Amino acid sequence: MPSPEDTLLRACALLFHFRALARSQDEAQRILWEEQIIRLIGDLVPCSGGAVVLGSGNDDVPADCVAVPLYIRDEIGGLLAVWFGPEETDRLAGHRETLSAIATLASSALENVHDVERLRSENTLLRDRLDTVDTGMVGESPPIRNLQRMIARVAPRDTSVLVMGESGTGKELVAQALHRLSPRAEKPFVALNCAALTETLLESELFGHERGAFTGAVAQKKGKLEMAEGGTVFLDEIGELAPLLQAKLLRVLQQREFERVGGTRTMKLDVRVVAATNRDLAVEVRRGAFREDLYHRLNVVALRVPPLRERPGDVMPLARYFLERCAARCRRRVAGISPEAGRYLSAYAWPGNVRELENAIERAVVLGQSEVVLPEDLPETILDAAAAAAVPGALQTSVTQTKRELILAAFRECGGDHNRAAARLKIHPNSLRRLLRMLNLRESL
Repeated sequence: MPSPEDTLLRACALLFHFRALARSQDEAQRILWEEQIIRLIGDLVPCSGGAVVLGSGNDDVPADCVAVPLYIRDEIGGLLAVWFGPEETDRLAGHRETLSAIATLASSALENVHDVERLRSENTLLRDRLDTVDTGMVGESPPIRNLQRMIARVAPRDTSVLVMGESGTGKELVAQALHRLSPRAEKPFVALNCAALTETLLESELFGHERGAFTGAVAQKKGKLEMAEGGTVFLDEIGELAPLLQAKLLRVLQQREFERVGGTRTMKLDVRVVAATNRDLAVEVRRGAFREDLYHRLNVVALRVPPLRERPGDVMPLARYFLERCAARCRRRVAGISPEAGRYLSAYAWPGNVRELENAIERAVVLGQSEVVLPEDLPETILDAAAAAAVPGALQTSVTQTKRELILAAFRECGGDHNRAAARLKIHPNSLRRLLRMLNLRESL
């Protein structure tokens, strides 16, 4: 009878051989691995032969053999068959127990190979879908498609990311996409605006504090970093961070540890840091307003969010998306955007970017009375900008003078009644108010 050490070595060898058999693609190699497996089994039980059948096939297994199933995730993935001479008939029950133990080892090896192959297939599929991954960002323009591809590539890599872009471009949306598409997706996503709090409050919000750390600290409080344990912390407007907090954040990134305000216990930390800024941090470093070492720690991967004026083709898809969302929230039926209003939206430069567009659409939903968004429902800044850009030079002066004369004549004929004058000019009263302001006619009237 083999010693326990010999049995353990044979068990390890069987694991290796079953794994090699499952991975083998060459028929000759499969036969070789199968023969070695049966030889090892013969050292444990006095068999006269055997076979290993993988899959659901039945490769001429003798009817008088002892056969045990091989399972892969609770499903039969093969068969181990061993036959014995007549002299072993009375001992088949004991041999079956030994073979069942060997089958358990084999199932473990087969499941391992199956899981590796499944992960490889999923990885290939994810790579194939890299260009079409859903980041939750609306738009089909080349700049936004390139950003989506970069997010899909960076998200699975557990590294710091610096998101750059003008205010209102959607930097937090990028951070959320990085978290959602990362292995940390099931853990917390915690956001903190570094420009919204004073230095003292920001330190407490970021690192937490112990009871009695300062006046008003009546209880222990966890900071944003601690709350985001295992997940992602998003630091917006990182360029506003005070020098003292820059040094503390650098330690977090380097050592992955921190202390609460007023505390002495060093706490380990496992978070991914995504920072965002609308400043040029390289310039801030040169003028001494931002630590160079922290900048390089944050700027492992930099993602630039393009302003809306660089992707004009996304204005109308975004507008329709915001319209649907705002209409549902305001419980108002709005069928769409009129062609004329669409032309105003497309012609505007959007200095406030996506946030300004969202606000404009929400205003139109709240104040509009038609089933579609009309030009008069849009903010006056959008209409004024379009009117100012419509006609240049001397021609613009002539058109402006003609507008003044027509409006003044309409008011005279209507006795100064604003709504009647608007009806006579066949424009909305709001549009007339806008023209009065643009043409400096309020004092004249």
